Amino acid sequence: MGYSQEYVENMTRLHQALRDNPRTWIQLVKGPDQLCEKYPNSGEYHCEHHDIYERDAIILEKIGLKIGQILYWKDIEANIQKYALPSDIHTVCETCSWRSYGVCEEGIQDILAGKGLKEVK
Repeated sequence: MGYSQEYVENMTRLHQALRDNPRTWIQLVKGPDQLCEKYPNSGEYHCEHHDIYERDAIILEKIGLKIGQILYWKDIEANIQKYALPSDIHTVCETCSWRSYGVCEEGIQDILAGKGLKEVK
């Protein structure tokens, strides 16, 4: 799923890198990130929309992290396990068009269960 084939391939590659190596360094940024690098150039640039910044800020606060931090993916997962619930997606991401697919809630459930990121096939 995604906005274009190039976007999907990039997201899959990044997802798999985190799954394969939970000791991957992550820098939390405000604004476009590595996923946004492949967002298709077709109209409004979604990655710089104020709604996205608001959602990011809410979820970072919820899981006890801050913009600018550099930490391992496994540490982000640990914070998700401590502070997040699948139901958070319903409130934080209520206007997201992807929410209806349920993949974000499933992802949080998997992390809470200690399974980590789901394998992408």
